[in-house]
Amino acid sequence: MRFSTSVLGLAATASTAAAVSAANSGIKGFNYGAFFLNQAAKQQADFAYEFNRAKNLPGTSGWTSARLYSMIQWGTASDVISAIPAAIETKTTLLLGLWVSGGDQAITNEIAALKAAISQYGSAFTDLVMGISVGSEDLYRDASGEIGVPAQKLINCISQVRSAIAGTALAGVPVGHVDTYDSFLNGTNRAVIDNIDFLGFDGYPYWEQTLPNSIGDAHERFYDGFNKTLALAGNKPVYVTETGWPVAGDVVGSAVPSKENARIYWEDIACSLIRSGVNLWWYDLQESQWGTASPDFGIYPAGDLGAVLANYDLSCGIVIYIDILER
Repeated sequence: MRFSTSVLGLAATASTAAAVSAANSGIKGFNYGAFFLNQAAKQQADFAYEFNRAKNLPGTSGWTSARLYSMIQWGTASDVISAIPAAIETKTTLLLGLWVSGGDQAITNEIAALKAAISQYGSAFTDLVMGISVGSEDLYRDASGEIGVPAQKLINCISQVRSAIAGTALAGVPVGHVDTYDSFLNGTNRAVIDNIDFLGFDGYPYWEQTLPNSIGDAHERFYDGFNKTLALAGNKPVYVTETGWPVAGDVVGSAVPSKENARIYWEDIACSLIRSGVNLWWYDLQESQWGTASPDFGIYPAGDLGAVLANYDLSCGIVIYIDILER
């Protein structure tokens, strides 16, 4: 997500062991940041409130998973993020994230928090983990001159994570990386794909202003990137780890943020992915809270999640397939 504010042998062996559990299984969830827009850290009660809201959405059901960006509680060096006990409390499955950009200490602190969570919460935690993403859009940011990591350093981080979970209850959990499709398509990053069990695809037609990107072009933009990533992944699964359309914000190219366009995008992209059984973590349940996001991708506006109304309809129309026989 483009925020407006803000060891090879071991890897090859582990990827074989995790291949079955890495397969797409129709998981549905949302992305959850570690803090609000005013930089206040989310506490257990905040995460639990969000997780429970996601489980009880109008017009849809089954949104019982959370993708995290970090294992670390915001504002601390390596304390376990309070999303973990909240997930245990609400029985929310987890796609864990370990933030690896910003210096060598980043992965060290993330692994420390991961180990602490395993030790502190045991199987109540580990049974909820669907996968571990080492990094998020690090290759994209590195190529863009922002704070990211290059391919070889990312591979080293992946190796460290595999070593850290070896012999624990998370040893068989798939380990992957989340990035933009053009980052995966970059030949210099191919070695990353060889060392992960799944690819997390972040796709935002809204941001692709060098190509036609109106809401009418959104289907082609999204599936062009997604299908290219599928082809590149070979027999490794591709999860959709971030996508969405903003309800408010600036026009980017031909992409116009609005509740109406966000509804169109949901019905087209979210509903088609759900029907296909692709693991999906949508962006976002609520983005504007204790501040105003621009652009704002939230399904819900600012305010009490238990009281405010969704910005758009979340139902998926019934698709009827008719076979026409020529006689």
